[in-house]
Amino acid sequence: MKGIFDAGVEAALEAALSAHDNQTRKGGVVPYISHPMHVAMMLSRLGCDAAMVQAGLLHDVVEDCEDWTVDRVRSEFGEDVASLVDELTECSGDSWESRKQAAVDKTPSMSSRAATLKACDKLHNLSTLALALEGSDDSESVWKHFSRGPESTIEKSTGLVEALSLRIDPGLASELQRALERLRQLAQRS
Repeated sequence: MKGIFDAGVEAALEAALSAHDNQTRKGGVVPYISHPMHVAMMLSRLGCDAAMVQAGLLHDVVEDCEDWTVDRVRSEFGEDVASLVDELTECSGDSWESRKQAAVDKTPSMSSRAATLKACDKLHNLSTLALALEGSDDSESVWKHFSRGPESTIEKSTGLVEALSLRIDPGLASELQRALERLRQLAQRS
């Protein structure tokens, strides 16, 4: 049996904690680091390799954190991790619609590993949004943190879930589809 502890995962966790320090999730007080940690845990539960778990921890640093570039990820964590992070990084200068459509359009040509990573990222985002809606007496207070509101958010999420479902393990695809349907039902109630 391979060792359970991985120094690369430890280094990625430390880097992600530092990079996302003082950031919170949309509309709340939950530290942002909870998101990449959950993505990494999902990848680990799926039996993914250490490089994928590291990329799960680092998948948002280039997009959301100062002083982080794909080159820095490559320098500190190697080509494999950097390549995965690069495949998930959105072009920050584009409009929301363009970025979300680009993610859908990119999915068929993504590596299968990056598609699995993106699916875990999307699954966590959909699931936490659904939890926030379930826990709120006022869905407007939840949706106000999403610039395009429920209809556009669900529409773009549907496109991505459909594209990812063709590329990932059927069990993960089913879980992703269930999370989207749960969100869709909650949005209709509001």
